[in-house]
Amino acid sequence: MIDFGMTVRIAVRALRVHKLRSLLTMLGIIIGVGAVVAMVSVGQGATAQVTQRIASLGSNVLQVFPGSFSSGGARGGAGSVQTLTIEDAEAIPAACPDVVAVAPLVNRGAQVVYGNQNWFTQINGTTPDYLTVRSWDIAEGEMFTDDDVDAGTKVCVLGQTVVENLFPDEDPIGAIIRINNVPFTVVGVLTVKGSDQDDVILIPVLTALRRLTGRTSINRIMVSAVSQKRSAAAQEEVEQLLRARHNIRSSEDDDFTVRNMADIAEAVQSSSRVLTLLLASIASVSLLVGGIGIMNIMLVSVTERTREIGIRMAVGAKSRDVLLQFLVEAVVTSLLGGILGILFGIGASQLIGLLAKWSTPLVPGAILMAFVFSAIVGIFFGYYPARRAANLDPIEALRYE
Repeated sequence: MIDFGMTVRIAVRALRVHKLRSLLTMLGIIIGVGAVVAMVSVGQGATAQVTQRIASLGSNVLQVFPGSFSSGGARGGAGSVQTLTIEDAEAIPAACPDVVAVAPLVNRGAQVVYGNQNWFTQINGTTPDYLTVRSWDIAEGEMFTDDDVDAGTKVCVLGQTVVENLFPDEDPIGAIIRINNVPFTVVGVLTVKGSDQDDVILIPVLTALRRLTGRTSINRIMVSAVSQKRSAAAQEEVEQLLRARHNIRSSEDDDFTVRNMADIAEAVQSSSRVLTLLLASIASVSLLVGGIGIMNIMLVSVTERTREIGIRMAVGAKSRDVLLQFLVEAVVTSLLGGILGILFGIGASQLIGLLAKWSTPLVPGAILMAFVFSAIVGIFFGYYPARRAANLDPIEALRYE
C-alpha cells in the first residue's frame, strides 16, 4: 500500500535540501502562470474600459454623417460633402417609429475667453434632445430650450473641463463668455462624463450656424433608438427616410453614412477577446519552457540520487514507489511555482492597472486554468524522469558512485 502522505513529505524534504535550485526550477512556471493571469486581467480591464467609453456615447445611438463624393478621378471620404441639414434631423422622429430622440450637431473648435482666462475647446451646436441622446444630465443651472434654438439665442452650457479652466474660483452660471469674440451667457453646467468628453460647450444649433460657421449644413445627426435591440431597425428607417429626402435612386450610392454604436461596441468586444486570448496564448509558452526546466532538473536529480534509489529498492521499495516519489516531486515543484505565479500575476495586473488608471479585474477562470495547467505541466514533464528512476536496476544503482 502506497503511503501518499509520506511520499509528499519526502518530496518536499528533497526540494528543501536544494532551495535555490528548486526556486530556479519553478521560475519558468512562476513567470508563465503570472503572465497568463496578468494578461487576461489586463485584457479584461481594457475591454471594460473601451466598452465603458462606447457606452458613454450611447450603445443605442446612431450617428449619421454627410456622405462622400466621386467626381472624375477625384474621390473623398465620408464627410467630404455637406449633405445633411437641420430639416433632415427634424424629419426623422415623425417618420421613424424606432427612434426616440434626434439631435443635429454642428461642431468646431474655438477659443473661449472669460475675464483674464482663456481656453480652446470644442463648440457643439445642437438642441436640448442632445442630452437625451447622450444620456447626459445638467449638474447646475439648466439646458437651453427649443425656443432658444428657434430664436438663435446666445446662451451656452459648459462641460466640466471648461468650467475648471475658465471659472476656477467662481460660479459660472450667469457669466458672459466670448466664443470667437461673440458674447454668450452661461445657463448651465454638464455633469462629469469622463475623459475628453467634458471639454465641450453646447450652444443652440441655429446660433452656431449663424454666428460661428456661416453655413446651412450640419456636421452630423445623432439618433437614439428606443433600445439597443431596435437600433438596427432604427438604422434602416433612417436610411430609407434620408434616401427619399435626398432623392437617391436605388442604383445610386448614399450621400450619407450611418454608424451604429451597437455594432461598433460588439466589434470592439470581439477584437478585445481575441487579443486577450492571443496574449494569454503567448504567455503560456513560458509554461512550456518551465516544464522543460522541471524535466531537466529532475533528470539531474535522478542521476544525483541513483545510490539513494538503489538503497530504497534494496529495502523493499517497488518501482511504482520510486515512480510516485519523483512524480510527486515534479508536481509539487510545479504547483508551488503555480501558486507563486498566481500571486505574481495578481500583483503585476494590479500594478499595470494602477499605472494605466483603469481597473484590472481578476478572472477566477483564468487563475484556475493557469493553476491546473501548471499541475499538468508537472505531471507531463515529470513522468519521464520519474519513469527513468523507477526502471533503474537496484544492483547497478547501489554500485553507482
